[in-house]
Amino acid sequence: MATTTATTQATAPLTDGAHYLVAALLKNGIDKMYGVVGIPVTDFARIAQAEGIRYIGMRHEADAGNAAAAQGFLTGKPGVFLTVSAPGFLNGLAPLKEATENGFPVIMISGESSRSTVDLYEGQYEGLDQRAYAVPFCKASYRIDNMEDIPLGVARAIRTACSGRPGGVYISMPDTMIGQTMNAAAAEAALYAVNDPALAMIPSQESVDAALQLLANAKNPLIFLGKGAAYAQCDEEIQSFVHKTGIPYQPMSMAKGLLPDDDPQSTASCRGLAMRTADVVLLIGARLNWMLNFGKGKHWNQDVKFIQIDIDPTEIDNSRYIECPVIGDIKSTMKLFNEGLSKYDIHASKEWIDLLAQDTAKNNARFGAKTQEETQPLNHYNALGAVKKVMDKNHDVILVNEGANTLDDCRDIVDMYLPRHRLDCGTWGVMGVGTGYAIGAAVTTGKSVLSIHGDSAFGFDGMEVETACRFNLPITFMVLNNGGIYRGDFEDLGKSGDPSPLTLDATAHYEKMIEAFGGTGYFATTMDEVESMLTEALASKKPCFINVQLSVHAGVESGHISDLNPIPVVGPLSHSECVDLNEEVVDGKLVQTQAK
Repeated sequence: MATTTATTQATAPLTDGAHYLVAALLKNGIDKMYGVVGIPVTDFARIAQAEGIRYIGMRHEADAGNAAAAQGFLTGKPGVFLTVSAPGFLNGLAPLKEATENGFPVIMISGESSRSTVDLYEGQYEGLDQRAYAVPFCKASYRIDNMEDIPLGVARAIRTACSGRPGGVYISMPDTMIGQTMNAAAAEAALYAVNDPALAMIPSQESVDAALQLLANAKNPLIFLGKGAAYAQCDEEIQSFVHKTGIPYQPMSMAKGLLPDDDPQSTASCRGLAMRTADVVLLIGARLNWMLNFGKGKHWNQDVKFIQIDIDPTEIDNSRYIECPVIGDIKSTMKLFNEGLSKYDIHASKEWIDLLAQDTAKNNARFGAKTQEETQPLNHYNALGAVKKVMDKNHDVILVNEGANTLDDCRDIVDMYLPRHRLDCGTWGVMGVGTGYAIGAAVTTGKSVLSIHGDSAFGFDGMEVETACRFNLPITFMVLNNGGIYRGDFEDLGKSGDPSPLTLDATAHYEKMIEAFGGTGYFATTMDEVESMLTEALASKKPCFINVQLSVHAGVESGHISDLNPIPVVGPLSHSECVDLNEEVVDGKLVQTQAK
């Protein structure tokens, strides 16, 4: 009998580590993967595709990571990206860290060289202790050495990525594990799906009551909506609280559209005044980091009190004292806040509303004139003003945005009307995320995507236009080309004859890149051309590229964060002198003459 059993076991079907990892991912509903293949993960990617996972082959690991991060933000479930060992793995660490800082659930899977030779430093091909290197870049870093542990490793990665504050998780799969085998029936029986990976965290009633009482006593209450509020996907609960109380609100960039930007309670056009005069501020999914000046200093009312809703208790008092910490997930918390409105009289005073409305009207009139003024060449304001006209008619288009002035001005000019329809550099403030985010958004949603870049930012990840064409994704890329980092009029102060460290090519025809891969390119020099070309490109639902020619003098040093530059770079001309230069576009090229 024993002999018969042994014989049966020896002839039973087997599975290997690569197939088993794919099966574990599918069991947990992961049906997309972004990546760059090579030793030792090429066959793993082939198997994943064969078994039903949509594999999006990218041109750089960082872009694959950013595509997965976009998916995580839009769905609340971890996006997955794949890299090869060592150099490819290292390329993936930046987006892994960025996803963690942004609070996006992401799982990075990398192949790894044999542990036995790596640990003894024998000079293995692409040998690196990857799990150890990944630790400071993510929430957790795991290595699966035995294929029997694959269901557990995947489960731990998913729960870690999604629970609490979401973030990045790393899984290393050594080549020795990929080739291991085990009984296929036993492997199948051991698979399981994670049960509720992001459990609700209900705040204490005492903290909710304290927060509502503080709001009830406020003279000038203000709400800040961060991208965490958009990620939480409790849109109705947040909208109900804002509208029932009438409290003015300020959306952070990726929270734009959670309530439409044209909502009368929005303080987007009077943010400075709102911050300087608010006496109680409710933070929903927003953190007091550098983007909010750490909640202190000249930008804030010196007597302001903060209510902070956060799922991570270590975030409280991160940069200053928080009057009312409310620890819980946003959906559960906002449910209790709305229920509490029956006990607390919370509303914004007419004086407060009128003060903000007057400042909004004044700023809109001044800023609106900039977006409608015809100039030749264009600048960021009127080029984006033309974009706004198109986006105002296409609310469901997802907007991706990166650059310095391109990012800052687009955030201020182009309105959003639906939640989770804007992605940008976020908490860490890095460039080179745009095309990856655009691809992830298009693959995840199937919706049209407009990806707007500065010419400098586009250079980090521009090759992914080929990926968009290869997968025929409905993405329209747009570069606002002012010929440099911040702008294109800097000179070589050392007189070497070389371009300035900030100078790029103001006459470059970036649209030709997509034409090389079968997409449609456009070159725009006027507001009408931007509007008509963008309308046509979005309607095509095909890969398109619009290169918008700007003046080399368009833009300011470091965008809106020039105070972070310890030694500001001084350009060759002041802004008052710049307006006296004569420029024009002739035969598709920017022609510049001397000052008049």
